[in-house]
Amino acid sequence: MTPRTVSVPEIDISRINLLDRDRYAATGVPHDWFTELRRNAPVAHHPEPDGPGFYVFSRHADVVAIGRDPAHFSSDARLGPNFMLEEPTPEQAALLAVAEGGETLLGMDPPVHTRYRKLVNRGFTPRMIAMLEEKIRIVTAAVVSEAIERGEVDFVVDMAARLPLVVISDLMGIPAADRDLLFRWTNQLMGQDDPEYNSSLEDAMQAGMDMYSYAQELADRARREPTDDIISTLVSADVDGDQLSDMDFNRFFELLILAGNETTRTAIANGMKAFLDHPDQFTRLAHDPTLIDTATAEILRWASPALFFRRNVIEDVDYKGVALRRGDKVSIWFASANRDEDVFDDPFRFDIGRNPNPHVTFGGGGPHYCLGAHLARLELKIFFTELHRRVRNVEALGAPTFLRSNFLAGIKHLPVRLDPN
Repeated sequence: MTPRTVSVPEIDISRINLLDRDRYAATGVPHDWFTELRRNAPVAHHPEPDGPGFYVFSRHADVVAIGRDPAHFSSDARLGPNFMLEEPTPEQAALLAVAEGGETLLGMDPPVHTRYRKLVNRGFTPRMIAMLEEKIRIVTAAVVSEAIERGEVDFVVDMAARLPLVVISDLMGIPAADRDLLFRWTNQLMGQDDPEYNSSLEDAMQAGMDMYSYAQELADRARREPTDDIISTLVSADVDGDQLSDMDFNRFFELLILAGNETTRTAIANGMKAFLDHPDQFTRLAHDPTLIDTATAEILRWASPALFFRRNVIEDVDYKGVALRRGDKVSIWFASANRDEDVFDDPFRFDIGRNPNPHVTFGGGGPHYCLGAHLARLELKIFFTELHRRVRNVEALGAPTFLRSNFLAGIKHLPVRLDPN
């Protein structure tokens, strides 16, 4: 039987332009655009200035299905960066070239991905994460205490950014004195499109190389003097004769620092903004702390830190009547799927008791389900438990400042006043 062909609408970028980073900086995630796409064009083609354009999948079912089908929709970074929709400019290509020569989980497909994940999973066992729980509680208590003492703080810089930075540092055995280095490298590499963080190409490339050199020093030390941290676990991991090369380890280090730091920071910051916008839910959690698990899931759904991931079609496929051809670029939008009216009852209501909550913030299943999902949930749960235990009310002192990015739902600044219990 000849596959049917569904006409795919072309997005009018004068009305909806998912590449317009200024819109994200001005208002945050453009949910009005995604609502229109889900309703009228759940599969659409988006033009780009100097390239072939890309397909946009905005509904929950499609995001999940494509994420679980690496046989047709590849994550191979050699076909294009997973976090970029446009073709790289020469300057961007030069920056990306700094990382060539190693593998990273986000940029590979099974079966290579499967072997690699078995190796790095050794550092993310329940035992390894459980070892951090008491440390997370101690750090969170200190962060909240210092903020209460000051009264007025920038919630993102002074609170949301500090917890994951300390946790990922301790997880990897990084000295406290070096945390500022990680913070600076993260901002330089993840905020390239934002004028507050943007530096010269040379500075960004240097940040990447400095991070690699630092990772190599940690790995060399762990081989000489092994401990019980994740670095020692990873450099000694052996699965069916496979081990991480130096470059593979260095790239995984970069992934852990960027993903374990930036995305958790973004989730905490967006969670606080959600509570500020919905103060009844802040009060509800204070009165019923047993809701913390469903509240954590709702914060993750609401925040959707990584807005999308790109996939590349590697084999012609008829997807629900849409003829996709080898070489086509596809984008799956987690932020849109997490507001899908067909899946979530009243999706624009922030409801800390929402259950069930099949959000796709961690990827919706499949081979690329987030390796650090359990750690992220634990950090969020402990943070908001401690905040509600110690703070009666949080008052916004100004509007949030959003990251100029169409990949991360980042909040850079959020001035607040804390009223202690």
